[in-house]
Amino acid sequence: MSDRKPLYKPDDWAGDYARDLGDPGAFPFARGVHPTMYRGKLWTMRQYAGFGTAEESNARFKHLLAAGQTGLSVAFDLPTQMGYDSDHPMAEGEVGRVGVAIDTVDDLERLFHEIPLDQVSTSMTINATAAILLSMYVVAGEEQGVPREKLEGTIQNDILKEYIARGTYIYPPEPSLRLIADIFRFTADAGMSFNPISISGYHMREAGATAVQEVAFTFANGLEYVRRALSAGLDVNQFAPRLSFFFAGYTDLFEEIAKFRGARRLWARLMKEKFNAGEAACRLRFHTQTGGATLTAQQPVNNVVRVAIQALAAVLGGTQSLHTNAFDEALALPTAQSATLALRTQQILAHETGVPDTVDPFGGSYYLEALTDQIEKEARALLDSVEARGGAARCIEAGVFQEAIAHSAYAQQQAVEAGERIVVGVNQHADDQPPPPPPGPDFRALAEAQRKRVQKARQRREQGKVRVALAELKTAAGRGGSDALMPRILEAVRVRSTLGEISDALREVWGVYRPR
Repeated sequence: MSDRKPLYKPDDWAGDYARDLGDPGAFPFARGVHPTMYRGKLWTMRQYAGFGTAEESNARFKHLLAAGQTGLSVAFDLPTQMGYDSDHPMAEGEVGRVGVAIDTVDDLERLFHEIPLDQVSTSMTINATAAILLSMYVVAGEEQGVPREKLEGTIQNDILKEYIARGTYIYPPEPSLRLIADIFRFTADAGMSFNPISISGYHMREAGATAVQEVAFTFANGLEYVRRALSAGLDVNQFAPRLSFFFAGYTDLFEEIAKFRGARRLWARLMKEKFNAGEAACRLRFHTQTGGATLTAQQPVNNVVRVAIQALAAVLGGTQSLHTNAFDEALALPTAQSATLALRTQQILAHETGVPDTVDPFGGSYYLEALTDQIEKEARALLDSVEARGGAARCIEAGVFQEAIAHSAYAQQQAVEAGERIVVGVNQHADDQPPPPPPGPDFRALAEAQRKRVQKARQRREQGKVRVALAELKTAAGRGGSDALMPRILEAVRVRSTLGEISDALREVWGVYRPR
């Protein structure tokens, strides 16, 4: 947002305190979703990790928990995200490269070995195969002796943003949305303390969206999910309190603080106006991750400063949980040392800065309140234009979001190349030092070991039970919206069907999505 004044005065904010701000914990929640915010409980420090094999990832999880992390966050490799087993030809060259490979529930049990699932909150960045990974988590809990209502965490499960910005979709939008509504029903009926979706603006921001586009397009997707759940017969006040969101934290400090505050107020108003939702269903609860696209391979230690500023913006904006990127992530997977430093950044914010001592400390700033109003107003106008065109699903099919983000990304890159937007160490204050070479594991050996593991898993199981479970899943998938899918997926997982086999069963019925 470039149209900012050099000075803000009292008449730059004409809002009403009760109508536009309210106390923390009170509608419209601009100042926070809880009355005491971090004075009562700090944000969850949830570092994102996933390395090749379940054993490596388990070791990193234990290291971070010992260092003071308060929640786990799992990165999965691309074959897992796309519904392919590690020995499938489509998985060649990708096994374990951007996260952990999970083929069966036994892999997930190894991932959480000696980590009691009733004592941690786990976030899983998984979308097209979210129902399968959630089922594996439930079965892993059962086999640990932990009932599903004792499990806590979040699955991303946001397929619409995959069509827009990230690309790890499998099925067409309609059956994908049916599956998401089925997950909503499953978690609500089971009484799980599990967020069934994390509606994500992060990946759109990383693809080049502006702060305003991030808010507007995220909420357009959110409204689509709410309507699909309502059409499936769910009660908004039953499922909406468990909706969670996921935003990026970038380096423009005051724009980001205002973005989070304006987003909280806008979502509350939308839920009240459109669905007459109760207060619990109007609260915008969100996770923040610092900006991966802002990290530079040149002078990578500078990223420590960027991440600290971005984390500060998220905390001042009232986030419920936070991941801070490691400074070397522009080069490779973070080392244990850099990941620990990223966690220490959050801990210093929490314990040394005094920032958590007062709720919404910038509330009432002429500048911040004017900026909050501006972001909410512009995001609402953009959201209204999406709604006028039939909502998120139709706009995705027409390429509306994709085109807008592409234009924004191009304009931002042009500004960097023209020197109008300064990136320290890249287009100003650069040096001749080449980026350090990225370290990396032996992915060939890792992939071969995982292929052998999944092949042995198929040999050990009772094949008849697998055939029956997959056949029942296909039958349910083909009946339209009348049959619940999650119980069938759970049973397929329980008898050791692989992730690829379950995904293929649904591919046979639903087909795959081909963008226009």
